[in-house]
Amino acid sequence: MFRLNTSGVSAPAVDRSFWKLFASSAVTNGADGIGKISLPLLAASLTSSPVLIAGLTAFGFLPWLLFGLPGGAMVDRLDRRLAMSTVNGIRAVLLGVLAVLIVVGTGHILVLYLTAFALGICQVIYDSAARAILPQVVDRRRLDTANSWLTVEETAGQDFIGPPVGATLFGWFRAAPFVVNAIGFGLAALLVLAVPGQFRATRTEPTTLRADIRDGLRWLWRHPVLRDLTIFSGLIAALMSMATSLIVLYALNTLHLKPTLYGFLFVAMGIGSLAGSIAVGPLTSRLGRPLMITISAAIGPVMFVLLGVVTDFWAAAVWFLALSGGVTMWNVLSMSLRQAMIPAELLGRVLGAHRVALWGGIPVGALIGGALAARTSVPAVFVVSGLVQLVVVILIHRLVHQHQKMIVESFES
Repeated sequence: MFRLNTSGVSAPAVDRSFWKLFASSAVTNGADGIGKISLPLLAASLTSSPVLIAGLTAFGFLPWLLFGLPGGAMVDRLDRRLAMSTVNGIRAVLLGVLAVLIVVGTGHILVLYLTAFALGICQVIYDSAARAILPQVVDRRRLDTANSWLTVEETAGQDFIGPPVGATLFGWFRAAPFVVNAIGFGLAALLVLAVPGQFRATRTEPTTLRADIRDGLRWLWRHPVLRDLTIFSGLIAALMSMATSLIVLYALNTLHLKPTLYGFLFVAMGIGSLAGSIAVGPLTSRLGRPLMITISAAIGPVMFVLLGVVTDFWAAAVWFLALSGGVTMWNVLSMSLRQAMIPAELLGRVLGAHRVALWGGIPVGALIGGALAARTSVPAVFVVSGLVQLVVVILIHRLVHQHQKMIVESFES
């Protein structure tokens, strides 16, 4: 039914096409890093309610629940490079408008909710296209390498550069980080167009969007590894969001950081992410992919529990560092596994279905975390999140152990 056109982009190893994609992704993630620190800080300046602040995260990820499936199917119909460029251009406009509203004094929590929702819709298309385009640019034997490099630049943008810059700009002038954000997304929209080739699935038979979605869901449901891994990943993401949606309150009220120093907490996470992205390849070669999947999944839950019982900044920074390292290794390994196992012509819609489960649970988890924090405390939410995650890790270990041969062989064909 489908024939994939990858003219001019077939690459047995990481080459110039990948590095052009890398450059665009780096600018995008730098803009993302500024936004992920600035929006919560703006929300915290408008309200002190844990529920309302957690609700901002919920609205940002709600589009995955509503539009993840059709968004993934659309990516299999569009030129993935053009889709990435278009939505980055739209994000630039949205953030430019938000900056203007802040300047004229009409910034309101409702405006933030609407902005987060609109940005979330853009992220549905961008992330689906970005994940689906990678196997068209690099050979599957180099997916771990490519994903690790992309994780390095994602870490640099979203943890090392974006948050400190965003926090500093916000402390200087509240609209400033959103102006820089808009410029960054606009530049990224132009850079991705430099990647040569066509990245569209050429259809030999006409199909409907509904049929495409159904085919993707059917394929995922029938796969013995990815089906269960998707379910477990969704549970982990929802449980993590219970705590991560409240990080701004954890930093301001538990660690007693000033808003201008909040961004530097992400530097510790950035160091952990960078270490994880560098270590995941050698550790996987030494310990084996199945064992490393289990180890990487287990690190985060333990760190959440530890974060719930400390109030010292330096201790928290160490646990955040380890948390990010584990999450990064898990992201690299699980993404490479999906890219290796899913047929190229189905990548957009199957990855979209996976991310519906992954990101769709985040709004639910965020709201539960906010409600629980209102009744107990933010540190208590971290402890509960980590303990329940450990139960899911046991299920992941059983799944990986049962199908370890299939997991290893998926990278050898």
